[in-house]
Amino acid sequence: MRQEERKTIHAAVLGAVLFLLIQIFRTPLGLIEDKDLLIALYLILGCCTVAFGFAIFAQGWLLFSSRLSRARLYTSALFLGVSIFDFLHVLGFTGIPGIAPYISMEQSLWLLTFSRLASALGIVLIFCHADQPVEAASKNKVFRNAFLILLLAGAVFGFGNLWVSGLDEYVWAATARNLMNMAVLFVYLFGVGIIIYPGKREKSASLLIIIRSLVFFALGQVFFMNLFSVGEMDYLFGMLSSAAAYYLLLTGVYRLTLEEPFQENQEAEARINYLAYHDELTGLPNRRRLMQRMEEIVLQSEKDKSRGFSGLVIMNINHFKNINDSLGHYAGDLLLQLVSRRIGDEVKEGEELFSMGADEFAFLMTERTGLEHCLVRAGELLQLFDTPVGLESGEYHISLSLGVSIYPGDGDTAEQLIQNADTAVHNAKEQGVEIRRYIPAMQMKAKERLKLENDLRRALERDEFYLVYQPQVLLETEEIVGMEALLRWNHPKRGLVSPVDFIPIAEESGLIVPIGEWVLRTACLQNKMWQNAGYQPICVSINLSMRQFLQPNLAGKIDAILREIGLDPCYVDLEITESMTLDKETAFDQLIRLKRLGVCISIDDFGTGYSSLHYLKNMPIDRLKIDRSFVSDVMEDSNNAAIVSTITSMAHHLKLKVTAEGVENQEQLQFLRQQHCHEAQGYLFSKPVKAAEFEQSFLKPLLEIPS
Repeated sequence: MRQEERKTIHAAVLGAVLFLLIQIFRTPLGLIEDKDLLIALYLILGCCTVAFGFAIFAQGWLLFSSRLSRARLYTSALFLGVSIFDFLHVLGFTGIPGIAPYISMEQSLWLLTFSRLASALGIVLIFCHADQPVEAASKNKVFRNAFLILLLAGAVFGFGNLWVSGLDEYVWAATARNLMNMAVLFVYLFGVGIIIYPGKREKSASLLIIIRSLVFFALGQVFFMNLFSVGEMDYLFGMLSSAAAYYLLLTGVYRLTLEEPFQENQEAEARINYLAYHDELTGLPNRRRLMQRMEEIVLQSEKDKSRGFSGLVIMNINHFKNINDSLGHYAGDLLLQLVSRRIGDEVKEGEELFSMGADEFAFLMTERTGLEHCLVRAGELLQLFDTPVGLESGEYHISLSLGVSIYPGDGDTAEQLIQNADTAVHNAKEQGVEIRRYIPAMQMKAKERLKLENDLRRALERDEFYLVYQPQVLLETEEIVGMEALLRWNHPKRGLVSPVDFIPIAEESGLIVPIGEWVLRTACLQNKMWQNAGYQPICVSINLSMRQFLQPNLAGKIDAILREIGLDPCYVDLEITESMTLDKETAFDQLIRLKRLGVCISIDDFGTGYSSLHYLKNMPIDRLKIDRSFVSDVMEDSNNAAIVSTITSMAHHLKLKVTAEGVENQEQLQFLRQQHCHEAQGYLFSKPVKAAEFEQSFLKPLLEIPS
């Protein structure tokens, strides 16, 4: 139980015990005959009550005008009026000279009843609802409403005063006031219940303080309406309880409308500041914080030249995307947390670990004796993953690639050091090694790659792409039955750029989508032109990239292109890779849409990726293309021969065609025929050639049908 909850319970118990003790010792207390002392004490307590009431008004209406809330404004307006009623009551009850002729004892008691009724109803109505901030402009509206309420209360008191003054001699007037006091007591207790009840949710400390004030308001009301014996002592204890209640209410309203919102803002700002400099998934400091630390190190080193070396290691998890794709993003997030925890547990003095986002981490080493020390420590980090990482689906061996930059030497600024370490880790991944220290040549290669990407973006506009075609041969008759369209780039300054160099860049940058659409349109248009020229129709094979294949509107685009060109879909073969079928549901839906167009679908480079008999059996595909890596060594490597034989046999059983890629000699051709492979392509038949050469060498005109 929280401290504020215990205080609330203690307040209720204390109030009940106080009331019982006073009732027990009523006789000794009644012997106090100094009425002037009692009146003086009542006047002091009454003035304290009025002061507390005005303080509630002042802190809500006059102070901290930048933090306005509905509860704060209405409470301040309410207790301005209540404090006026209380002040008039105290003056009339104590018989202050000059006031007694206008406010009799009975009238002052009615004033007290009106005051308590207003405070009880107001507190219930204000605090049983959730508080809301208000605009500064709304303050005037609240004031107008409060002023109207005060005018109404004043009018009620004025008319009530005339009415009450004529009823002093009637017994039932006192009875009516007692009934109203009982109603006030009920409202106080009802207020306690309605504030406590909503939702059984944990109450804030401020609401608990307001509940305690209601408890003391109720206790004071019990004293004011003591049915057993009401005397000066009862009113004195009633006013004492009211003063305590006003003080608690002052404290509670301050905390509810000012202190708690301020603390919430501070906590929110602290949370925002934390998220700005930390990774939410791993809890590690992020790239922004690393930049700050590197700037601090550079600044300190400039002031103190005797400081040692500082090494920055950027670490990248190899093949993380495959883990994410195959096991799901939850497993990927869990892996990142486990990797960060494993490295973090080994951090020593003078070392810090950071998250760079995605699957990258940074490891900062300060005050090192030299480059060799930094590289040795980097090697120790790699050894942390000699043991597998346990995920929910099993244990997995993972590896890291590391890029290292050293200060001083590999950069003069924090940004340069981070960028150079990042360049080094990407170079390590490209070269297939574990650790690379940054050298300037890496930066030149990165700049060269960036320039190539920029040139690639303009290649379509400048008409620098063209297609070459490689024939596909039916092995049974060696007749040309198809062709594969392959993309080439003739750079104006570099000359021919290898697809191995520019296709990965196009994939990563997203340029592969417009380039792929150009390839599709150009190959289909060329095939239709050959048909219109009277050549025998053959199928053209076109490769789809992963980004193209994942487009929701791919089938619609292809259908529009084929309709525009007028090419029959049966003369188009779309080639996808096995990796595109990892998400079986998405791949199946996409293939169904493509098959409805009437095109053929082939699995390219079969056997090198994610193989599954399940997707072969269920997905709408027409052909398997055996990867050239198996065909090239089929005569020397018995394993490759077995793989080719198995793929061919499996395809026959599944009623799929088989095309072998990379056929370069007669021995390979003879082996493929023995395996009953349907078709083949490779340098044995022809290298990829331009459209004019392909037309001249491989296309046959349609034979005229005799009449």
